[in-house]
Amino acid sequence: MVDLVTVSEAQIWAWLEGVPDPEIPVISVVDLGVIRAVDVGSSDDVKITITPTYSGCPAMSIIALDIRTALAKRGIENLTLETKIAPPWTTDWLSAKGRAQLEDYGIAPPRAAGGPAHCPQCKSRQVEKISRFGSTPCKAQWRCTSCLEPFDYFKCI
Repeated sequence: MVDLVTVSEAQIWAWLEGVPDPEIPVISVVDLGVIRAVDVGSSDDVKITITPTYSGCPAMSIIALDIRTALAKRGIENLTLETKIAPPWTTDWLSAKGRAQLEDYGIAPPRAAGGPAHCPQCKSRQVEKISRFGSTPCKAQWRCTSCLEPFDYFKCI
């Protein structure tokens, strides 16, 4: 068991930065915006509030398990995970670092204007929507008409 007097909220956040999203492993659950709050209590307990990217997200059980595992490895024994669905998650909660990681991975990050700004592979602005449904419910399928590569676009929510 870790001494919570010496473990700060900032340290817990830093540890959570190392927990990848199971569907997009290049982005952490922190940069994805799924972690809403961290509270280090005075009686050997830590409470983490999480919000799913959408209602019924199948990855949330894996995310919860991965959070528990990562913190247990660091001696956090009394962990409470609270799921809050209000306010609902929005792509506005993605960090700038997370958006860059999505694009580097080949997934166009969300834009308020709708649709990707450019192809994440060749950066061409010549793109077209193939399907509003992608590899997961939070993504749509697009194609670049310059390099002809298909790519996922992370939908704005």
